[in-house]
Amino acid sequence: MSKLSHLDDQGRASMVDVSAKGATERTASAEAVIVLSKEAYDLVISGTAKKGDVLATARIAGIMAAKKTSELIPLCHPLALSHASVDFTPEPERHALRIVAGARTTGPTGVEMEALTAASVAALTVYDMVKAVDRSAVIESIRLLSKSGGKSGTFVAEEETPAPPPAASKPSPRKTAPQVLIHEVAAPKMGNPSREREALRTFMLDRRLRATEWAKSASVPVNELYGFLSGRSRGLPAQSAEKLAKAARVSVDAMLGRKNER
Repeated sequence: MSKLSHLDDQGRASMVDVSAKGATERTASAEAVIVLSKEAYDLVISGTAKKGDVLATARIAGIMAAKKTSELIPLCHPLALSHASVDFTPEPERHALRIVAGARTTGPTGVEMEALTAASVAALTVYDMVKAVDRSAVIESIRLLSKSGGKSGTFVAEEETPAPPPAASKPSPRKTAPQVLIHEVAAPKMGNPSREREALRTFMLDRRLRATEWAKSASVPVNELYGFLSGRSRGLPAQSAEKLAKAARVSVDAMLGRKNER
C-alpha cells in the first residue's frame, strides 16, 4: 500500500519537502457542475441577475482562488502560476452549468489543487449570485479532469457514461431511423478521444485560448467545442476542427496532438 504523501513517519500531517525535485512544466484541469432552477438558469444565461454578470464574476473568483490555493488548503505549496482559466458550458436541458478550470506552472509540484479550487470557488460564486432566487441550487460534482508533468506523468479522467434512457413500456411497431448526435456528424477519425481531448485542453492553455472567443473567431458553434472538451461528444466535426485550427494558425493534427502519430 502506498503511503500518503502528507503524513510523516509518525503519522502527523506534514507539508511535503519538494526541494530536491526539479522544476518541470505542470498543467491540470478540473470541473464542477452546478444545477439551477429554470428561473435562476435563465437569469445567469441572459446576464440579468440582480447582482450582475454571474459568469464574469465567477470566472474572476475562480482565477483569484487558484492563486490563493495555498492559503485555503493547509498543506499546499505556494506556487507561481503562469496561467489560470475558468470556462463555462451551459447545459440547458437540465438547467446546469459545467465549469472547467485550468492551471499551469513550471515548478517542483503539481497544480491539481489549484484547478480544483478554481472550479469549486467558481461554482460557489454562481450559488452566491443566484441564491436570492434559488437556494436549492446544487453543486453536483467536483473532479479532476486531467494533469500532466512530474514523476507521476499524465492523468486523464474516464469519460462519464450517461445513464441509459428508461425502456419504453410499449415498443413502437414502426422502424425509426437511428438518431445522430450533432457532435458526431462528420467527426474526424480519432485514435484516442481522451488523449485528443487532453491534447486540445493543453493546446488551449498553451495558447491562452478561451473556448467562447476562439469558437466565435472561427465561426464554430461554441456548443460543439464545449461538447468535446467536457466529454459529452467523442469528437469535433471535421469542418469545425479545420476552422478552429485555421483560426489558431496550426494544423488539425498539431491541435489534437496527432503530429507525431503515423
